[in-house]
Amino acid sequence: MQNTGNTYVYGKNPVYEILLKNPKRINKIYFQKGIFFDNRLKKINELAYQNKVQVQYVNLQKFNENFEQKPNFQGVVASVCPVEYVELSDFLNINKQDYKRIVILDGIEDPHNSGAIIRTVAAAGFDAVMVSNHRAAPITATVEKISSGAVNHIPIIKTTSLSASVDLLKKRDFWVIATKMDAKENYYEIDYTDMNFALVMGSEGKGISKTILNKADFTVKLESNFESLNVSTAAAVIIYEAKRQINLKQKPKSL
Repeated sequence: MQNTGNTYVYGKNPVYEILLKNPKRINKIYFQKGIFFDNRLKKINELAYQNKVQVQYVNLQKFNENFEQKPNFQGVVASVCPVEYVELSDFLNINKQDYKRIVILDGIEDPHNSGAIIRTVAAAGFDAVMVSNHRAAPITATVEKISSGAVNHIPIIKTTSLSASVDLLKKRDFWVIATKMDAKENYYEIDYTDMNFALVMGSEGKGISKTILNKADFTVKLESNFESLNVSTAAAVIIYEAKRQINLKQKPKSL
């Protein structure tokens, strides 16, 4: 399953990551004419040549005329085919020796939050992020830039029905952990080590939908300060608590 149409990716690191991991996504790379080529821009140019990616040099005025978005593009913009999403069934059929851990984004529409969570998921070594077709930020240039290219490092599962996908996860031995401000258990009271699990994060305004909450095996809170935390920060806290527990269990005992 794949998005249709093209999008633009801005900035040295995101463009570099795509060239490294998935150069076939790139249709064309635009460099700002006259910009100083530091080591990263030189490497991007080299990789573009090696992968036979078309390059064009454009003056700053043309950048402003041709691109509706005007973030800090750092002298380079890539026209890319959208991210290829992974089917949930294909992801579940990947054989792994250890447990699978994923994060589900339910109704998170802010691309900055989505990008930050995807970056954390990849950095922590989790296995995938699931997003919905509805009430969710698509994987745009902004999401890709905020994630620092992490969308190219982990599977992004896109579903037309979070409810049906959660049902399938549960049938495939996943435990569903949902965040909720008035949950009885704190996030650190859950044992994340010996199970496949899906951590569900909801939007700051509406939270997780009631349908998904009703399917959750656990609901957890970040003590009384949860409401003051940005959702991407809250996700990072829980993800790294899970990672801490997993690392402790895997660490060999000293003699």
